[in-house]
Amino acid sequence: MQAIARLSRFVGNTFAIWVLLFAVLAFYFPDHYRWLGAYIVPLLGIIMFGMGLTLSRQDFAEVFVRPGRVAIGVLGQFIIMPGLAWFLTYAFSLPPELAIGVILVGCCPGGTSSNVMTFLARGDLALSVAITSVTTLLAPIVTPALIYFLASQWLEVSASAMFWSIVQVVILPIALGIIVQSLLGEKIKAGVAALPLVSVVAIVAIVAAVVAGNQAKIATSGLLVFSVVVIHNTLGYALGYILARLSGMPLAQRKTLAIEVGMQNSGLGVALASAHFSPLAAVPSAIFSVWHNISGPLVATIFRRMGDGKQ
Repeated sequence: MQAIARLSRFVGNTFAIWVLLFAVLAFYFPDHYRWLGAYIVPLLGIIMFGMGLTLSRQDFAEVFVRPGRVAIGVLGQFIIMPGLAWFLTYAFSLPPELAIGVILVGCCPGGTSSNVMTFLARGDLALSVAITSVTTLLAPIVTPALIYFLASQWLEVSASAMFWSIVQVVILPIALGIIVQSLLGEKIKAGVAALPLVSVVAIVAIVAAVVAGNQAKIATSGLLVFSVVVIHNTLGYALGYILARLSGMPLAQRKTLAIEVGMQNSGLGVALASAHFSPLAAVPSAIFSVWHNISGPLVATIFRRMGDGKQ
């Protein structure tokens, strides 16, 4: 088990490399990875189950200890990123399927990667976990509503169907993970050490599946989508930091908010796009997944050098 834990830490620390490597392999050898497309939803469920195994009552204590700061983070997540996505679709005149894909990833809650990046950046980890948890729990209501409001002009959007999808692939697995953790307690801790390995394998498989399934379309529109994703992600970091600064937060919490706002649960975006729209609509989420696992460590490194978070 210790060997698995060490392997898990190594794979987790080199996350961006594996995502990028298999995205490239899937692009040049799509036939080897296309079959993974049938497993996108179960893979996301596994990731969310793992998140549930790591959550505890202490993670939600921040909501009651510092409700104002958690609320600012949640509002920043669900206003800044969807708003930026909507603006960029018009600024770049994206075709409907790509436009709805960009808006979809913008409307997703924060991902667990943001907690890791906050830790590496010496940010406020407790606040990060609280914001991620609250945005994830609100996602079944907020994400479909935002997508319907911002994207229904391009394609038909069924908010009710999306609500049920998010409940199935996010809320139920997280709830099951919390239940298992509460029942098994200390017995589950050894297994939790392997979660980074499981999560990396699942996310890499999801990205590879989408890239392989859309190889031809990525070849023609990939540069455009990549440009939009990079701008979206970068502005998310910047505006999240500015929001925290304007709210009078100390440095550690400014780092946290920047990372929380800038990083999305792109795996959920892939699953929703694949289930409710088209394979092409999943491309922005897949590219976001590749890119934010490159930009996240870079931002965390920059933030880490800014100080110890006590300012």
